[in-house]
Amino acid sequence: MNSQYQDLLNVLHDCALSCNHCFDACLGEENVEMMSGCIRLDRECADMCSYLEQAIMRNSPFISQLAIVCAEICEACAEECGKHNHDHCQRCAEACKKCSEACRAAA
Repeated sequence: MNSQYQDLLNVLHDCALSCNHCFDACLGEENVEMMSGCIRLDRECADMCSYLEQAIMRNSPFISQLAIVCAEICEACAEECGKHNHDHCQRCAEACKKCSEACRAAA
């Protein structure tokens, strides 16, 4: 694995954790139906961050392309989570923004 991606790996891991936490917390909210878009994007984002993390660790030749897709998913998740006042959503939005920036820089 190329050590140039160590910071990105950390950000990806943190983003996936935040998205998974948000996903779980959204399921416990009073109006789960209202949270469906957030839940869906949390899952997409966590999965993509985890996939890119794995791709980096195995030195995939598609890291740049995957990083662009990951950035787009993170941006969509940040936008959706940012619409909700719940603390877990706001923290997730921040983690996603940070991850999107790191992915774009790596691409």
